[in-house]
Amino acid sequence: MKTLKLFYAIALITMLLLSAVSVKAQDSMKVLTEYSLFFEYHKNKDYQSAMPHGWEVINLNPSRFKNVYSKMEDALWYLHDSTNISDEEKKQIADTTKYLYNLAIQHVPVNAAYYQVRKAFIMENWLVENPDSVIAAYEKAMSDTSISSFYRDRLGLLYIKNATDNNDYKIKALELYSNLSEKEPNNPAWNQRLEGLAENIDQLVGILAKAWEMDKDNIAKAWKYASAAIKAADFKQAIIPLEFLVQKDPKVLNYWNQLALAYHKTEQLDKALDAYRKVIEIDPKNREAYMNSGIIYREKGQLAQARTNFQKAVDASPGWGYPVFLEATLYEQAARNCGFEWMDKLVYLLAQDTYRRAKNMDQSIAAQAQERINALSGSVPTKEDYFFRQVKSGQSVSISGNCYGWIGKSVTIP
Repeated sequence: MKTLKLFYAIALITMLLLSAVSVKAQDSMKVLTEYSLFFEYHKNKDYQSAMPHGWEVINLNPSRFKNVYSKMEDALWYLHDSTNISDEEKKQIADTTKYLYNLAIQHVPVNAAYYQVRKAFIMENWLVENPDSVIAAYEKAMSDTSISSFYRDRLGLLYIKNATDNNDYKIKALELYSNLSEKEPNNPAWNQRLEGLAENIDQLVGILAKAWEMDKDNIAKAWKYASAAIKAADFKQAIIPLEFLVQKDPKVLNYWNQLALAYHKTEQLDKALDAYRKVIEIDPKNREAYMNSGIIYREKGQLAQARTNFQKAVDASPGWGYPVFLEATLYEQAARNCGFEWMDKLVYLLAQDTYRRAKNMDQSIAAQAQERINALSGSVPTKEDYFFRQVKSGQSVSISGNCYGWIGKSVTIP
């Protein structure tokens, strides 16, 4: 008796399994049939006839035919935009399309960002929903780098239009368009959007400062803030993010260069020199760092140290005449500060000779150097000076005296 019961139980289970398999097979066949009908109608652009079959495919198996969503999207957009229908019918299609996108986001995760941003677009333009809801919908898609700049711009314009003192949309718009301008530097629209966000460059600096303050560990925001402050010539403010940047990433030359510039412009000369030393430590052949260090030493009155740095700049870049030109300015400065006697005139002659050397080295500064050579023609020794001191042409005379102990050079009498 027990064996008979077991037999009936097994038979019943087998029948149920076979029935389930049969139902599954029938459902599968139905999905294939419905998809085939949908595909044919869609291919022939008979969207009205295609739609019921498309919905049946989604209802039966929403994950099997992933392209059904994009084809359904084609049909709905066509029906919305290319047919003569009432506003009420358009509203129904818009609601239906939004529903389709929700299903697509759920069942086609690989394309979720695309469907999300398309959903946000119809929320904005077809349904005209609350701006905050539309913004939130757009934002969900923005982490995907494949989202086109068209939709990013849509979000940015919404930020701008709905910015108030009670939200951070203005800051978000600034960040969005800053990123777009870096990604697409040849598109003038992004810089135009940025310029429109602030009444002037100082306000822009303030906005960027606030954006960084709200996300203090963000290197990109710190750099945008620093760059804008430098552009506004607000070097004191630029120092704040630049000091953060060199601490975060001490191997980035540009951070140190800009920090050195900011220190220099705010007359923090020792700090500027330290920053340029960091640049040289990272890049021993950085000619601008040597040259700028020389300029700072010149401002500090340390002329010997200034000349050493100008010479190192030339060593780092042979043929570069500008540091030689700057060396000549040191001799001018020394002579001007000392007097106008015989030795002072010889130092002016040394300056003139050095300008001439710079001119011969580098044609880009030839005119500038010649201008200084001409300007000093009245300061060098005259024929009478040479005659009274019995100094002849071609003779070498050493530079000496209390003002010029650092020079250690001679001049040849012309």
